[in-house]
Amino acid sequence: MRSCRSRGAEALAIIALTVASTFAAPSVTSAAPAGDDWLAGYVAAVLERELHIAATPLAVQAGIVTLDPRDVPPEHRGAVIAALRRIRGVRDVAIAGEVVDPATAARAAPASPTASETAVPSAALQARAPSLGFLPGGRLFQPLLADPRWPHLSGAYRYSLRTKTSHSVFAATFGETIPLYRDELGESGRFGYWETGLQAGVFSIFDLDSPSFDLINTDFMAAALAAYRHGPLSAIGRIFHQSSHLGDELLLRDTRPERINLSYEGLDVRLSYDLPRGFRAYGGGGYLIRVDPAGLGRGFGHTGAEWRSPWVSRALGVRPVAGLDLQFREQNDWHTDLSLRAGVQFERVSVLSRNLQVLVEYFNGRSFDGQFYRLPVEYVGLGVHFNF
Repeated sequence: MRSCRSRGAEALAIIALTVASTFAAPSVTSAAPAGDDWLAGYVAAVLERELHIAATPLAVQAGIVTLDPRDVPPEHRGAVIAALRRIRGVRDVAIAGEVVDPATAARAAPASPTASETAVPSAALQARAPSLGFLPGGRLFQPLLADPRWPHLSGAYRYSLRTKTSHSVFAATFGETIPLYRDELGESGRFGYWETGLQAGVFSIFDLDSPSFDLINTDFMAAALAAYRHGPLSAIGRIFHQSSHLGDELLLRDTRPERINLSYEGLDVRLSYDLPRGFRAYGGGGYLIRVDPAGLGRGFGHTGAEWRSPWVSRALGVRPVAGLDLQFREQNDWHTDLSLRAGVQFERVSVLSRNLQVLVEYFNGRSFDGQFYRLPVEYVGLGVHFNF
């Protein structure tokens, strides 16, 4: 058991280093210049992801960005304007109702704002203006909101409606996706953008009905990935490893389960498409190329849909979000694993550039927790998540 703890400590250290390296990623304001439509999405991404202001430009005309005064508090306007002026292609920044520098305005051709300049779907903000090179900021393939196995930082209380063990469980996730290198396909990303990177996660569940909140199971996951985006279309492919470890306290129980050394490597691919009004659909599947135990089913499928509201409450600074995730695994005779999550994302509250999300959740299917993969589970829960 000491060796198991040692492996767990090493894995947690790796994840901690992984997360820390992500927070050192450079600013997204290094991307190449482009037209007004592109700049509108770029400016919105910088406001939201770097300056933590939930806003989209009222208009972008010949490189002049106009902001709503209600979105930018007076005490922050100087810093916001200075940051936006550093973006290539931005010729000046104005607050609606205030005077633009006459010399800059004289060089700008008159134009009226279009729908694409006044409303940018939130799911596509980063994709329209990705930074390039080593350790770039942002993501080409956005996180899957309702996927129980997407690596990120979260903690959730779950109450089991159907269980053979404990009713109250705490689920903790530590993980991150790190783009290592990103570049464009074609001049100025004409054919899209691609990136390579790493992904890692630790998924643990604890028995809150036990006197010492016993650790039930921990899964360790690591992957190398390649991602692509062209407009609303994005894709991700991974080669990954996962291994599972039962908690020491669980193994010491009189009613302990028989231990299975569950581990495998596999390949998977997912495609995603951003739809109007903040909707998104995705799907894909994969295959396990090495399994232990040998009889473990190898194929699996995955699909789902999400909604991230393009409208943000100005008073509360919150964005409604919701997700549906469906998975099908050969090891469970292709039964459907249903995951639902819905709640709010706090646009004005972030930790190390990650938005705070508070989500209620519901799951009905076979367990994702290690050797319990054949166990039917159904639960409701409430979780706190930090995500892009």
